[in-house]
Amino acid sequence: PEHVVRIPWALRQRLEKRRKARRPGEAAVPSGKLLLRSRRPELSQPRWQIVGRWERPRLVSAGWKHREACGDYFQLEPSQEAAPALKAPPAPQGQSFAELGLQPALLAALQRLEVGRPTAVQRLAIPALLRGRSALCAAETGSGKTLAYLLPLLDRLLARPEEKEEEKKVAAPRGLVVVPSRELAAQVGAVAAALCRPAGLRLRGLTGGGAAGGLRRQLRGPGVAVLLGTPGALRDALRRRFLSLGRLRWMVLDEADTLMDESFAAPIEEILAHAPLAAGAPGPAGPREERTQVVVVGATFPAGLSEVLGRFVDVGRFASLATQGLHRLPPHVQQKFVRLKGQDKLPELLQLLKDHPASGGAVIIFCNSASTVNWLGYILDDHKIKHLRLQGQMSAVARAGIFASFQKGDVSVLVCTDLASRGLDTSSVQLVVNYDFPDTLQDYLHRVGRVGRVGSKTPGAVVSFVTHKWDVDLVRKIETAARKRTGLPGMDSSINEPPPKAD
Repeated sequence: PEHVVRIPWALRQRLEKRRKARRPGEAAVPSGKLLLRSRRPELSQPRWQIVGRWERPRLVSAGWKHREACGDYFQLEPSQEAAPALKAPPAPQGQSFAELGLQPALLAALQRLEVGRPTAVQRLAIPALLRGRSALCAAETGSGKTLAYLLPLLDRLLARPEEKEEEKKVAAPRGLVVVPSRELAAQVGAVAAALCRPAGLRLRGLTGGGAAGGLRRQLRGPGVAVLLGTPGALRDALRRRFLSLGRLRWMVLDEADTLMDESFAAPIEEILAHAPLAAGAPGPAGPREERTQVVVVGATFPAGLSEVLGRFVDVGRFASLATQGLHRLPPHVQQKFVRLKGQDKLPELLQLLKDHPASGGAVIIFCNSASTVNWLGYILDDHKIKHLRLQGQMSAVARAGIFASFQKGDVSVLVCTDLASRGLDTSSVQLVVNYDFPDTLQDYLHRVGRVGRVGSKTPGAVVSFVTHKWDVDLVRKIETAARKRTGLPGMDSSINEPPPKAD
């Protein structure tokens, strides 16, 4: 006969009373540390639980398209303390920059910058780029990609010094870095200047030239070795013949997914057409060969990147450099997803800002449009919350000043569009709030990458408000990837695409 265990009535009453007294997030949960914490404890997932590749996990967000789901939430818990980029290398790999073979002038500059051992992407990229390889270099946000390409490419210029030249009417740099925004140009320029100055390499920046006089003024000076510029300014300088790319030895396209956007497509193709790429096909440089080395860098790569590059270079000969953390959710950053009605987003945000301690680091609030940034700014003004606003309708000069002020810590809250999500260093940020959920998984990864960066004191946290049905579709993909411990779907980088066929 079947055994029946009877629980005394008094014990049942105590258990029921305790269950009702629990707070929503404090209900019984699976034993051990959690990978995913849910408001409904039966949907929490412990770290030890493995979800098979073909298994369909039970999702917290499965019913979030229904209005009754409002108020539900789940949270991805950090599974490690430090960023994956800082993980110690295997024994055979270089533990220091000196072991990677960089020249003394650059090693001295790194010491002055107080940069210690190389990150994962730097250990991967520096040896390959020192050999002259053209490459598609893909790594997670905040992993140190700027030094990963600047160090080896500047090393190659130092290895083949040229005599100092007098000032010419046409600037002819040997190295070119193309970035999508003035803010990123200023940031990369500061790092490049710290490396170039002690090495005796002249650096120039070219951004937002506008009038011919402005372009000429920025390019003025003898022997420009490295030029760093934005697509529009570079195209204008080429058209006005203030700039020549005939002596170019290497070119970097940084933040590739943004540069390949429709707004930049025409200037980028014009720049590539002016560079001596076709004859000097990418690949390892021979002892007497002059080749232009092309390096394409990004945390995500857009579909069709190989097709665009294939019109100018032999993409099939590019080295593919990708870190293990590429297209994966950062395992050291806490990420919370809250299902809300649109009308509840503002009070939820105000409560978050109220609860955030003054010593808790800077905060970035992301919106999907300039109008929402401005509207939210007025609301924060009404609540006496000091903040800065950053969006694309502002002038380039104003934007640069605003972001510089935020980086210096003058104001600790920044309300912005995705303009601030690409490449910019935000190591002081400890909280990101997606007031509007991002439109794509790529945008989500870039926004998450504003916290937990190399150089950050703490990993930080991200809180995302989920209001629309199309937001839920993306959240389900994120939750599934988190439970299965896989990369986000539909983001296979172009480095894995087959090269385009020749006509």
